[in-house]
Amino acid sequence: MPEHIRYARNRREFLTDCFCGAGSLAFASMMAQTQAFAASTPHPRYNPLAPKPPNMPDHAKAKAFIFVYMAGGPSHLETWDPKPLLNQLNGQKRPAEFGDVKYQNVNADSRILGCKRTFQKYGKSGIEVSDLFPNQAEVVDDLCIIRSMHGDMVVHSAAQYQMMTGRVIPGFPAMGSWVVYGLGSEAESLPAYVVMPALEGAQEAGLPMYQHGFLPAVYQPTMLRPGSKPVLNLDLPKGVSLGERRKTIDLIRSLNETNLPGEDPEFAARISAYDTAFKMQTEAPEVFDIAKESKETLDLYGVGDPKTDDYGRRCLLARRMVEKGVRFVCVVSGGGAADTEWDAHSDIERNHLKMAAMTDKPVAGLIKDLKRRGMLDSTIVLWGGEFGRSPESEKSKGRDHHNTGFSMWVAGGGFKGGTVYGATDGIGLKATENPVHFRDLHATLLYQMGLDQDALSYMYLGRKERLTEVRGEIVKGIIA
Repeated sequence: MPEHIRYARNRREFLTDCFCGAGSLAFASMMAQTQAFAASTPHPRYNPLAPKPPNMPDHAKAKAFIFVYMAGGPSHLETWDPKPLLNQLNGQKRPAEFGDVKYQNVNADSRILGCKRTFQKYGKSGIEVSDLFPNQAEVVDDLCIIRSMHGDMVVHSAAQYQMMTGRVIPGFPAMGSWVVYGLGSEAESLPAYVVMPALEGAQEAGLPMYQHGFLPAVYQPTMLRPGSKPVLNLDLPKGVSLGERRKTIDLIRSLNETNLPGEDPEFAARISAYDTAFKMQTEAPEVFDIAKESKETLDLYGVGDPKTDDYGRRCLLARRMVEKGVRFVCVVSGGGAADTEWDAHSDIERNHLKMAAMTDKPVAGLIKDLKRRGMLDSTIVLWGGEFGRSPESEKSKGRDHHNTGFSMWVAGGGFKGGTVYGATDGIGLKATENPVHFRDLHATLLYQMGLDQDALSYMYLGRKERLTEVRGEIVKGIIA
């Protein structure tokens, strides 16, 4: 008798073993019925980008976000933060009472550089605006200007990562990805998160500054092409009808769903991408066809004017996409070399006059257009760059990177228009009154979209990660 086989020693053990065998047969039969039923039942379609309710509905003032990103670091001293003392100290060394900061190129031999721009008060609020922005001056009562922004890094790439992702290194999700992760999208035929880069090229931080990091791939941005044709292959191939294309997409979906492992977000993202691509071929061409806009609207954005046509088209497209339910749009001004972005190392006057001429009218047109369409209250518009510029000169006429005090503005989305918040010292060196760190800005932007910075988290490598890293303070003083 084999030693590894154990026979029943009495009648009770024999009956027990028999019933266990019968139970196994019954269980196998039940499983076969369940599998047969599952095979005959269509798999429910999981849409990871379906609209989600905000986790703080009482605070949800905005449902869409447009970031007009001035890449390279626009000078707060020439734009939103007038400092008459700079002209008084022009050519002198920085007075010791202002303290010291770390720079990339400014050194102990550098001298204070005066400002050639003029500032005037505009609107009912009487806010002082630079002559670089005559059009934005017209909408100053809709703007909340934060003059006390500060960040941790003085080099482009790290500062751009912090501005976009809350961290100073790549690999973390950008604002747009976090917002879509928290709220989903209302646009079925368009991407949820769109970046519209400039013709001149990429920023120093490259594509990772806009990316989804460790979040599922469905939350990655869609990068549109610069120029007059932002999306290629929107037209159906020659000889292929809409019905034939629909059959192709349905076949791909059915094959994918046959092997869909539950609600796998990565697999669902791939299926969703095919559906979105098909819908864009059928519906998106109308969104990207701005020729249907009135001449008055095109003129409002500066479309047709060689100086403003490119940025004006992209700002207009941002409005059209948000109108169709796109959740987050980033419209980039500048890229490539320093002279083709707001990176005025060699000549602050020449650089900023050029960059402002390209963007001032389109940005103001965006605010005016959103407002007259009743969309500004539900859309956040953020203006700014990764840092400001130094009070001292670089190369006699330029200004260096500057992260310890600079300006950004926010409009719409329940923010308090016609407001100046915070301040820098007499030469714009440091934020001295109500300083606002990038993480504070991020926390406040999320708050206005009904998203709690703590609840909006994602488990990664054993830690709950979030946009605000440690924790940002909600800036109540800029909320209406």
